[in-house]
Amino acid sequence: MDRAKTLQVHPADNVRVALINLPAGETITHADRTVVLTEPVARKHKFTLAPLAAGDAIIMYGVVVGHAEQDLPAGAVIGTGNVSHATDTSRAPARDTDWLPPDVSAFSGRTFEGFHRPDGQVGTANLWLVVPLVFCQNRNVEVLRQCIADALGEDPYYDYKRMARAMLNGEENVAPSERPPGRAIFPNVDGVRFLTHTLGCGGTDADAEALCELLAGYITHPNVAGATVLSLGCQKSQIEVLQRAIARRDPRGLKPVHYIEQQAMPSADALIETSLRTIFDGLAIANSVQRKPAPLEKLCLGVECGGSDGFSGISANPLVGAVMDRLVALGGRGMLAEFPELCGVEHELMSRCVDESTAKRFQDLMSAYQAHARQVGADFSMNPSPGNIRDGLITDAMKSAGAAKKGGESPIVEVLDYTEPCSRPGLALLCTPGNDVESTTALAGSGANLMLFTTGLGTPTGNPVTPVLKISSNSEMAERMRDIIDFDAGPIVRGEKGIDEMADTLLDLCIDAASGRYTAKAVGLAQHDFIPWKRGVSL
Repeated sequence: MDRAKTLQVHPADNVRVALINLPAGETITHADRTVVLTEPVARKHKFTLAPLAAGDAIIMYGVVVGHAEQDLPAGAVIGTGNVSHATDTSRAPARDTDWLPPDVSAFSGRTFEGFHRPDGQVGTANLWLVVPLVFCQNRNVEVLRQCIADALGEDPYYDYKRMARAMLNGEENVAPSERPPGRAIFPNVDGVRFLTHTLGCGGTDADAEALCELLAGYITHPNVAGATVLSLGCQKSQIEVLQRAIARRDPRGLKPVHYIEQQAMPSADALIETSLRTIFDGLAIANSVQRKPAPLEKLCLGVECGGSDGFSGISANPLVGAVMDRLVALGGRGMLAEFPELCGVEHELMSRCVDESTAKRFQDLMSAYQAHARQVGADFSMNPSPGNIRDGLITDAMKSAGAAKKGGESPIVEVLDYTEPCSRPGLALLCTPGNDVESTTALAGSGANLMLFTTGLGTPTGNPVTPVLKISSNSEMAERMRDIIDFDAGPIVRGEKGIDEMADTLLDLCIDAASGRYTAKAVGLAQHDFIPWKRGVSL
């Protein structure tokens, strides 16, 4: 009976997780003894298994995730009032790349229907991209967005606009209506995506370079057929800087890109007219490409978590890790990001690096990131959000230990700094912030053509160019927020299904999404979030 109520995640842990709300006085059987709860324990929260003295380590997932701030009896709830963030990095990482891949025989020979690009990449979508080099062009991008939506009859906000008009006219109980049919002029195109941002000028040279490298990653992305780039002319992020960044990724110039500079145009109207022509010409080019079978090794999976809860690290995250292991075993690529949420498990990840130089690069990037955070008065320990804490993730180390499970168990073949492209088969670590959108923006910029995003509280994040599938850590949230959740990992918490069984099912969904047979909820909601990471300072 206790197994249905609580869970010890790792044999070395000195806390257990409450799977349901537990009252004070509840008796929990653990190993060869019983533990009586000294106070109520809310679902997803943790309680001690033995008395702890002030300063003793809190162990979860088999690693140090905090220190007791005061003496704690057995059966006490741990929280921000009695536990502080702590990690143990004293252990020297021993190389451990003897990995036993999962059985993927059921996926042997499987393919997905993708868009084959001249450079050998394969896209899971077929898009034309409109990109501003500087924030001064955001207005023009928005004008183009509305014009294209109207011209193609594909306004994603049609129902909302109709609702607003009805409310303005005093109508109540507005009934749903049929949307105007989209014009199937470009049946092989998934749409036009419009990026906006707040960068491009006023920052450091490094900021400008980083922005151009990120935009180059989007323009040369396998899901993108080509791009229209809007420039003001005098900004720091010059067209030439972007062209050099694109050339490093596309040295043969295979991707069509049109550059339009407002200060060289006779008027704003002329800029809009010219831009519209390049977009429609680009859509015609994109429409000439059709989906064709591609091996699963052409998938590049980015993994992310946001709005995490106390179940994320025991259901959704290890489930995604199992999918990652399957894709790696099939010859594909994957990226685990969010460096602030790898704090406390560095030694474990370093031990999985294929060689010393890869491990050292991870250590160096983590150290530099932490040092920069401290220079501005911040620290990785500040990472958990109020929602994380409320739902049982009380320290960054605890959050990180669960978040790292998204990377599975395969060897780490490369470590990438922000904007660097993912090129080697296997698992890579990508340096990004823990911020959901900054991280998903970076994953797409480094080449992820499909993303799995785990959430325990409900997060609607999407991406302009890459389908993002949402995996819920618990069934209650999945049911309540069905409009944003694609897959429910809740049966793992209840013990109804195992991770391996559900990983095969989730990989099937990934193949369907990559083939266009399943539309990710974020795509259907036009959740096209894009936030570059500003690493420097404003000048």
